[in-house]
Amino acid sequence: MLRARLRRADEQIETPPGLWERVRRPVNEQAPKAHAPRRWYASALAPRRPYAIACAVAAAVAAVALGVWWLVRPGSVTLKPAGPPPRVKITVYNSERACRTGRSLECALRLAKDPYAAYAARDNSAGRAWHGDRLAARCVVTDGRMVRDEAGVTSTRWYLVTNGQGARGWLPGVRTRNTHEVPVCPEGVK
Repeated sequence: MLRARLRRADEQIETPPGLWERVRRPVNEQAPKAHAPRRWYASALAPRRPYAIACAVAAAVAAVALGVWWLVRPGSVTLKPAGPPPRVKITVYNSERACRTGRSLECALRLAKDPYAAYAARDNSAGRAWHGDRLAARCVVTDGRMVRDEAGVTSTRWYLVTNGQGARGWLPGVRTRNTHEVPVCPEGVK
């Protein structure tokens, strides 16, 4: 039923007069094209179109640049002064009770030149320190020569320190009861 109706409608369609002549006519002889009427907004914006495009492009470039800056912006930067790291203060400890109050030569504790050499060796002395002295520790080695104090405490830790007179040497770990974190010495520090 539907097919029959479509066939009848197709048969009733007539070709408009002059259609075949217009189709066969060469391109340069064809009638001019009809233009759609311009809307008020199209005619009002036509002279400003290049300016509007330039503004849109500039805004897009600014948005992309701002987005990239936001993604890679530097965080808070704290500048550290150049030079050696800050020194940690450690307190000298003498296990002999009699030597905790006086500053006699008999109570002086040795600062060594080399933490890997024998502590009591005659040529391994860089300076002296006494019980209670606060020394500036630069760093620590953990694999130095083992030292035992008078109470039997042993340690292989050695602190690179500077005493109050400016002498720089190594204080054995048994000669302090350090409670502060001291950085490990870089390779080759003496």
